[in-house]
Amino acid sequence: MITVLVVGIGSGSPTQLTGEAIAALNRVDVFLVADKRSDTRDLAVMRTDLCRAVITRPDYRVIEIADPARDRDATGYREAVADWHARRARAYAEVIAHELPHGGTVGFLVWGDPAFYDSTLRIVEQIRSAGMDLIVEVLPGISSIQLLAARHQMILNGVGEPIHLTTGRRLVDEFDPALGTVVVMLDADLACAALLERFPELEIAWGAQLGLADETLVRGRLGEMLDEIRQRRAAARARRGWVMDVYALRSNRVGAPLS
Repeated sequence: MITVLVVGIGSGSPTQLTGEAIAALNRVDVFLVADKRSDTRDLAVMRTDLCRAVITRPDYRVIEIADPARDRDATGYREAVADWHARRARAYAEVIAHELPHGGTVGFLVWGDPAFYDSTLRIVEQIRSAGMDLIVEVLPGISSIQLLAARHQMILNGVGEPIHLTTGRRLVDEFDPALGTVVVMLDADLACAALLERFPELEIAWGAQLGLADETLVRGRLGEMLDEIRQRRAAARARRGWVMDVYALRSNRVGAPLS
């Protein structure tokens, strides 16, 4: 029997792991890690350091698996992602069968929390649907959404108001002040800039590399802060080769402002 542990690791700092997550990591025989590209080797090092910091058993292994390229020229975004996930699932299933022919425990380390814009659980389900007998456990992690609110010392929802969670890809088409606070993830192009003409009153609370030593924060009127955010984002990418950021938007047309 194969047990799969999907563990949220927050920003990758050992201090952000829950006690439950640490206990789970110490049960893992083999960690499977997607090897994406050379300019994100820093992320692989962070995962390795995390394991060394909290795992006491000496016999666990970390196996990096070349991540299949996603077809970014495909006409359908959902179809391209589904194909990418299917190829990932096949690659992981082959490694699991080879490395643990008599059973054992496989671990997946998930940045932030597995519930928010992460594909690991979908891929694990595809492996199971293809015929591999799996017991799956999910350990939550501290998400970038939680860290953003904590660092800016804010409550995301206004009194009796909603929170809307979306991506940069969808933001411009679906934004409405009535949504309350809008939290945006996976926005490489800062799509919020396209909202300024219609919503000049928008306020933003932004953060990048949250939980790491080079964490950076900006908060204020979007029109006044946008250039600074772009500069800080570019600086973070130049330092590490990658940047993880998240932001919250709010219109003071509805409810209280962010700042």
